[in-house]
Amino acid sequence: MQRLSSIFTKFSAAVICLVLLFGSSGCKIYSFTGASLPADVKTVTVEQLRNSANNAPALLNQTITDALKNKLITEASLRQVTYDGDVVFKGAVTGYSFSAQAPTAQLQSGVNRLTITVQISYENKKYPKDSWKQPESFSRYADAPGSANLSDVQDALINDIVKQIMDDIFNKAFVKW
Repeated sequence: MQRLSSIFTKFSAAVICLVLLFGSSGCKIYSFTGASLPADVKTVTVEQLRNSANNAPALLNQTITDALKNKLITEASLRQVTYDGDVVFKGAVTGYSFSAQAPTAQLQSGVNRLTITVQISYENKKYPKDSWKQPESFSRYADAPGSANLSDVQDALINDIVKQIMDDIFNKAFVKW
């Protein structure tokens, strides 16, 4: 009976330690992505990005806007609102270029590179000190074989680049390494 009492006492002490540990860690919501948001930040507004890039596909800004919304809803557990969210993202697609990277002797490129650049503003209305003081530029690229036709590989390259840019924006806003 005394052994059972001793086990119960140790178990109770362990539970109390865990409650104190997690209860005193602040009022933030942590996710498996490494993001930490205060518990009272619940909504996000993502304004439609402008397309300021020459020769970018007409719907590239919509693709990037939708990807950002999806990232924030699924990985930060924020609820999308049309306006006046607790956090607000807005910006523009500012660059879209396809360039040769590895010329060959046959006057053809061995590797072609697609680069996309966006400029994003982030405002945290609940915690203004977490807002970015000025818009941030995010740029990523993906390569394709020089023999590939741009129209054949463009969608896959865009998808790869957009995923990378979404990770960069998310990490800058919420992970803060």
